[in-house]
Amino acid sequence: MEADMVYHERFAWSGLITSVVTMVAYVVLVLRDAAGGPLEQVDWLPLMLWTIGGGIVLSIVLTIAWGLIGSRGDRESAMASDIRDRDISQLGGRVEQGFVTIAGLGVIALCAVGADVFWIANTMFAGFAIAAFVGGIARVVAYRRGLV
Repeated sequence: MEADMVYHERFAWSGLITSVVTMVAYVVLVLRDAAGGPLEQVDWLPLMLWTIGGGIVLSIVLTIAWGLIGSRGDRESAMASDIRDRDISQLGGRVEQGFVTIAGLGVIALCAVGADVFWIANTMFAGFAIAAFVGGIARVVAYRRGLV
């Protein structure tokens, strides 16, 4: 990664890293608490809430730290935004929206078949995490290769 990344690209990288760390941490915690037993028996809500909160904090810390390191020179130009940044942000948002919609449809299907609330909640959580990850990839690729 180049040292002269714009603020919005650093923000995209921070979100991408955070989404991976958050999802892996949550899965590890759930599997640890299940200890080989049924996943539905795990007290998943506190784990999910703490993981989401931790992900938010990690994203903020990464963004601030990377921003301080990346804007050692001219702080104003490092934070500047242009139409390309807006277009890349919108592209990432559209990609994310598609995956959140798919997750929502999965949740509706699980509700229709009477699935355990564990599977319903975790399907939505996974949908948000995958959406953030794929949206982050779309943003980073757009910054690296340009919008086509």
